[in-house]
Amino acid sequence: MKILVLEPDPKERSAIQKVLERNGHAFAFIETSEQAWPLIQSGEVRFLIGDWDASDMRPLQFIPRARAAKLPAPLYILLLINKEQDEEMAPSGADDTLPKPFNATDLKNRIVIGERILALANNLSTARNQLENLAMFDSLTGMLNRAAFYRQSTGELERARRASVPLSLISLDLDNFKAINEARGTETGDEVLRVVAQTIREKSRPYDCIGRWTGDEFVLMLAGVIGADAEKIAERIIIGVRTVRFEIENEPTLNVKMSAGIASASRISAAAEVEPLIQQARQAMLRAKEAGGNQVYLAYV
Repeated sequence: MKILVLEPDPKERSAIQKVLERNGHAFAFIETSEQAWPLIQSGEVRFLIGDWDASDMRPLQFIPRARAAKLPAPLYILLLINKEQDEEMAPSGADDTLPKPFNATDLKNRIVIGERILALANNLSTARNQLENLAMFDSLTGMLNRAAFYRQSTGELERARRASVPLSLISLDLDNFKAINEARGTETGDEVLRVVAQTIREKSRPYDCIGRWTGDEFVLMLAGVIGADAEKIAERIIIGVRTVRFEIENEPTLNVKMSAGIASASRISAAAEVEPLIQQARQAMLRAKEAGGNQVYLAYV
């Protein structure tokens, strides 16, 4: 796998090069993010290491453009950031970040994780193609149905176990769906579910395993993600759903809110199974609702 490196600083570039050469990676250095586009759009490069502060990635909105583009394959972005990065200025949309200064071992480990996640993405893409042939998608939302999600997530769990990567499962449920159905009717309720499903896809990574579990409840399995990073993904989805405005003729504007529960595991044991993980995420989601809804509750398992 070829790794593209956007790092203008000669000292940092030299440190990165030593790690990549020592571990037998094919790589290329570039000066600007524009030079990356032809390689990324062709599918030749799927792994990018970029310096968030020293390169032109931030002013040229590289990450939003990359996430919005219809690429032939998922692009994994590892950002190098200043250690004292302001929380509000932290980049979003990257798959991982590594504070500077970094040591060779840290960079090597982050690259290994990224490669494993891309391998999982390949497996998931293959599995999705097979699932399409078996008509195992929910007809209303287009997401994996309950049975398909269970099968797919079982495979993801086993791969995470073998690759020794962390894993998180998110349960998402609309806070006011029953009231929407009762006040506006099931036709409006179905449209809400379709739009919510689309929002979840847009706010998730393209290779994440996502399914409709039951009614207005959705589930996501996130390989290589744990704790606060899983919280950020769930919060991004909740904010995305909350900002959607449903304009219905002769009706007040409809606002939808959502709660999320996360079961996060840093290590997948030999005895771990999908069903308990799903139920732990659902219990965490209920805790979020009990606390007032429209929020995330995280549980480590």
